Amino acid sequence: METKWLEDFISLVETNNFSRSAALRHVTQPAFSRRIQSLENWLGTDLIDRTSYPTRLTPAGIVFYEQALEMLAQINGARDMLRSKRAAAQTSIDLAVPHTLSLTFVPKWLTALEQDFAPISSRLMALNVHDAVMQLVEGGCDLLLCYHHPRQPVQLDPGRYDMLVMGRESLRAYARCDKNKTPEFTLPGTKKEPLPFLSYTNNAYLGRMVELILADAKNPLHLDPHYETDMAEGLKMMALEGRGVAFLPESAVTRELKQKQLARADGGAPEWEIEMEIRLYRERPSAHRRGKAIVERLWEFLEQQQKDSGRKRRVAVSER
Repeated sequence: METKWLEDFISLVETNNFSRSAALRHVTQPAFSRRIQSLENWLGTDLIDRTSYPTRLTPAGIVFYEQALEMLAQINGARDMLRSKRAAAQTSIDLAVPHTLSLTFVPKWLTALEQDFAPISSRLMALNVHDAVMQLVEGGCDLLLCYHHPRQPVQLDPGRYDMLVMGRESLRAYARCDKNKTPEFTLPGTKKEPLPFLSYTNNAYLGRMVELILADAKNPLHLDPHYETDMAEGLKMMALEGRGVAFLPESAVTRELKQKQLARADGGAPEWEIEMEIRLYRERPSAHRRGKAIVERLWEFLEQQQKDSGRKRRVAVSER
């Protein structure tokens, strides 16, 4: 049995809705349902009465709910106790970050912090967005850095988690440059000759951003999928080989654009791009879970840094 199955079950009891609990647990509804079924299989009995709506517990489910709460409390209590003993002497910051940001944003950000804040010892976990979020939710990291878009939000309870906007990132279409330093492929393509498309897998966050671009485009794009992966870096390497058009974060192609290896394949049209926020999250300290002193000092520094930056912008605007 996995502890996340207990957390899934407790969430389902609290919401009485598979779809709502799946969203809160950052998984698809089919995956959430499979995890509930895995728990039932492990226990050897049905916990959910699937003949009724809204969702209702079976007699066994009612009994197990209290047991699940108690088991999860004991597990989390033991973990918190051990972590608090370790954290007392720990000065390293654990970061959960999606793969792309770990390669583009994080190195420059940590360098700037070394200069403006203090030397930092950090441990970075490069993951997909879902797993990075779950690291924070399950207490596996101190800070989460990730993309955010209002139509594909990271659903973290603002009553439990603090958030800072660290920057913005544009997602655009790029293709390899030809001998004349112009893109070998240019949107939108045609029905007769669709463009070779280098795409993200369905479960990739950036893939969902591309879906929004395609859905919102006033002029339809004619694309022929040739290759897919969940990592932007993999798509960039394929684009550099001239294999097709790829939608990539701007920060991931800065060097390639300067060196004329890649060029925008959208002709500069804003309808084929989307902007995301880069957000930093932490679990808000509480009497039950105080967190690390180094994380608290860093958060206070970042908050003050943003206040100062906002004040300077307001002064600059007023002087125009």
